Formats: sequence, structure tokens, C-alpha cells
Amino acid sequence: MEYERESVCPVCLKRIPARHEQQGDDVYLVKECPEHGEFRAVIWRSQPSLDLWRRDKIPSYPAQPATGRGDGCPFDCGLCPDHRQHTCTAVIEITERCNLHCPVCFAVAGEKEARPDRSVEEVREILAGVMRVSGKCNIQFSGGEPSVHPELCEMIRVAKEMGFPFVQLNTNGRRAALEPDFAVRLAEAGLDSAFFQFDGTRDDIYESLRGQRLLSEKQTALKRFIDAGIGVVLVPTVVPGVNADNVGDILRLAAENVPGVRGVHFQPVSYFGRYPAQPEDASRITLPEVMTALEIQTNGMVHAEDFLPPGCEHFQCSFHANYLVMEDGLLKRLSANRSGCGCKSEPQVASKGADKAKGFVSRQWAAAPEPVALQDKPVDDLDRFLARASTHILAVSGMAFQDAWTMDLDRVKGCCIHIAGPGGKLVPFCAYNLSSMQGETLYRPTPGVKKGIAAHGQPAS
Repeated sequence: MEYERESVCPVCLKRIPARHEQQGDDVYLVKECPEHGEFRAVIWRSQPSLDLWRRDKIPSYPAQPATGRGDGCPFDCGLCPDHRQHTCTAVIEITERCNLHCPVCFAVAGEKEARPDRSVEEVREILAGVMRVSGKCNIQFSGGEPSVHPELCEMIRVAKEMGFPFVQLNTNGRRAALEPDFAVRLAEAGLDSAFFQFDGTRDDIYESLRGQRLLSEKQTALKRFIDAGIGVVLVPTVVPGVNADNVGDILRLAAENVPGVRGVHFQPVSYFGRYPAQPEDASRITLPEVMTALEIQTNGMVHAEDFLPPGCEHFQCSFHANYLVMEDGLLKRLSANRSGCGCKSEPQVASKGADKAKGFVSRQWAAAPEPVALQDKPVDDLDRFLARASTHILAVSGMAFQDAWTMDLDRVKGCCIHIAGPGGKLVPFCAYNLSSMQGETLYRPTPGVKKGIAAHGQPAS
């Protein structure tokens, strides 16, 4: 069979040919390394079919590439001249330290010798490079756990002073739970949004994924973020057999906390770090399975067909839908129905998708505006609907990250979430976090990676 795409070998990370293979409703990425043999991993299960989900884009290449063409994707990241999408979100990792020791972690934070934290001046330099290369994109401070950095608030202030309109914190919320005034200080510094690790509504979920019972802490942190006027996006890592049965309850909790909670962003588990045995297909959950689970577990409060492919990143990477939370707690879909989404129509311009995505995230994921005041005179149903729509919209989305078994270089080239480094260098998120079966990486520094740790996966055997 013809290999029509490219991937990497999970053992040596060399670029190798790959193809899609259909088995009933399931799609597998199949690839073959001349030295290490064939690998296959499920990337799409059930309906909608991957072909119907497809949304093509007209590429938009970097105006100022930071690197040249050399060894080809994914080895020239910077961005190189062949990258097909602009930056929507620039992620700045300010520390490798963490106040948890999770079995599930992109960066294996807390399980390796941490490099020194970045200084405010280093962050200012990185922000200047991002502004020069990508303009006023959205900024996310990450780690490790960025809240442990003693100068986080000053970094937030610097980003806002430099003109970045939307600044978000990727956090486990622990410091906000333990320090009553921490969320207030973040808000005073200018933080718009907390991208809040929230894996479920039961303590057994946190014991499995984070190593301890954290539900009470999570609830406290959520309340403090909301009370401080920071928009909250709940971010569950979805793992089969752990919390895949809890996605409906997570969505209900989000709806109950609107307008403080602005969105839920589901992330199917992917496998990084040292993982010497290929993950079984049963240990993966794909985007259509998450969409279907949301419909089943909410008894049809949302429907799988509500969700649309992305207008910015590669169509295989994510889904999204927007809902108005009504007075009775029910969700009213606001985004277009998939049958009218135009997924198979004319290709969309990548740069326009990026601009729309940046604008939507900065509006929706920040705190809700003040409610529209209704006049003393009688109002009709439309007035009430519009007033509620100004505050009570909930964005529901999911994003599937790629690991060494599922990486498709076509998807990497369409990535809009970039890890920012000095000099304006930007590396697509999945390329930055890519690791071989033995934990070797292309971009992420991994000094002292401990044997037996799988980042954003399960403990390796």
C-alpha cells in the first residue's frame, strides 16, 4: 500500500513514511521504519468518519521564519518557512518545578532535575520575540507548575504592558487553593484566564492521575479564581478506565458554574516520556469517542453532531461547540450544525482561521463582561435571551495531542500552539513534547529523566 504521508519512528525519531488504514469505522496511522519495523496506532474511532470531518485550509506561511529549511519537518522548527499556520497561542514555560508529582504530565515535571527558573528579563525577551514574529497573539504561562515561580505576577504585568491582549495561566490550581489571596493577586496583575487542570468530579480520578485526592482543593481553587474575576477553563485529561466515564459530570459542573467557568477543554491522553512498550489501542480515546461520550453521559443535553472541526489548527486536532446555559440549566447550541458547517466546501485561509481563533479565545476564555442591564420597562424573550447570551456562553472543546506513535507531520505543519523560546523561536507544541520510547526528545530539555515515567501517559513498566 502507498505511504502518502510522513511520521517519525517511535524508537529513533527518524522521519519515516506513513499512511492511514481504515478498519471499519476506525482509522489507524501505520508507518514503517527500515531499522525498527512497523508501528500502528488508532487515531480515529467511530463516527463522524474522518473523511466527513475533513476541513482543508489554504496554508499561510511565516512572514519571518526563525529557522531555515535543513533536515525537514520536524527537525527545523523555529518556525521554518514550510510551517503552514501562524501562532494563535504562544506558550512560555517559566519553570520546570512543580508542586505535584503526577504520573500524567507533558514535561515529567517534578520527576527530573529542574533547570533554573526563567527570570523576568528572560521572559521579557521571549515576549519581544513573539511580538516581533507573531504579533499580538495569546500568551500562556506554563511549566512545570508556573504558579510556583515567585515572579509570576510581574511576568503577567510585563506581558500586558507589552500589548498582549490575552494572558492565561496553565495551572493545577494548588497555590490558589492554599493561599487565599493568590488568585486576587493574579487578577490584579492582569491575568485574564486560568487554564485549570480539572480531571473529574471524583477523588479516585485524582488518585489515579495525580497521585493524591485533590477534589476539595480543586473546588476551592475554582471558587477563588471565579471570585477574583478570572475566567476559568476546565482542562480534563481523558483516560480510558479512569475518567472517560466522567466527562458528562465534568460538563454539568462547568455549566453549573457559568459565567465564572468559560469553557471546558477535553484532552484525550497521549503518551510522552520514557514508554518502552507501545500503548495499547484500549488505552487511547479519540476525539469522536469523547464527543459521543458527552452526548451519552449528558442524556442528550449536548449531541455529538453539535461539534465542529477547527478553523485554525489541522482538522484532526480538535473539535468545538458553543452553548448558551439557560436559566433551567439546559444547554442551547449556538454554533452551526455540522450538516451546515461547510467542512467539505472550499478550503479556508489558514491566516483567517488563526485570527478568528485568537479573537474568540481572548473574548470567551476571559472573565464574562458585566451583565447587560434590562430596562425598567417590560422586556420580551429576545431581550432576555440577548442579556443572558452576553454572559452565559460555555465553550466546549477537545484537542488531541500527538505522541511518537500518532504523530502526522501534516498535522505538525498546521499547528497554531507554539512553545516560545529566546530570539522569537517558536516550536509546534507536539514537536516540542515529542519523545522516543526511551524518553529522548528533539526539543524539550530532559536532563535526568527517570526510568519508568511516562509523561501525559501511564507509568511505564
